[in-house]
Amino acid sequence: MAAKYQIKVFGKEGCDKCHTLNQRLDKLLAKNEYGAFEKMYCDVETIEGLVAFAEAECINPSRIPAMLVTEWNDTLAEFVPVPVVEPGAADPVCKKSRLYHYLGLQTDYSASGKGVISPKMIQSILAELSE
Repeated sequence: MAAKYQIKVFGKEGCDKCHTLNQRLDKLLAKNEYGAFEKMYCDVETIEGLVAFAEAECINPSRIPAMLVTEWNDTLAEFVPVPVVEPGAADPVCKKSRLYHYLGLQTDYSASGKGVISPKMIQSILAELSE
């Protein structure tokens, strides 16, 4: 086990927004300060990806792409979702894209969300782990 945290990205083949989220995460995780992280892509159109999506139990299927931050648990010998300190608290950066119970994001396709998960939103979520 090399990384302390694993970011599970849920997407599907041929989705431009999924491709963009993957690129933004790859660029961010290439920086030295994110050495404790690795990314795991879960294509929800495959059995493995669909199982990972179902096990996440916190993402709306109509709001893909999405990402879920998980942390290595030695006792369980697996990555487990990182709980949010204040579930449902207002988030001025991530707004309605923020997951409710776990640390992560899902795409907000409303007029205000515009279907964008920005680099600033991703950094905001990851910064919570160092607080």
